[in-house]
Amino acid sequence: MELNSSMNNREFGSKGEDLACEYLLKNGYEILERNKHYSKYCEIDIIAKFNGVTIFVEVKTRRNDSFGVPVEAITKTKYNNIKTGVFSYLQEHSNVKNYRIDVIGITFYPALKIQHLKNVSL
Repeated sequence: MELNSSMNNREFGSKGEDLACEYLLKNGYEILERNKHYSKYCEIDIIAKFNGVTIFVEVKTRRNDSFGVPVEAITKTKYNNIKTGVFSYLQEHSNVKNYRIDVIGITFYPALKIQHLKNVSL
């Protein structure tokens, strides 16, 4: 995937989410929704389904790992915001019984790396 150095953070993050969706689809996941907003602080990047489990995916994208791997950017506050979104989604979709929170970290340089952490909790 080609990156343009003039991309703003939103465009760059969107490229990462596109890659994460491709990765999930390739691994048998069904994408249900993207960028589901619940408040100013709460957005779920990807909502997917795999083997009957609804998966809420947070995607973190970095150009390189000079400042650490992307998944390390999930703070306790960010995780709590994600959980708030998950609970809001579950209220809207009462049929969802099995769910988990995953994190996908994407690093572009020196080589593309995708790290998928499943069933994350802080």
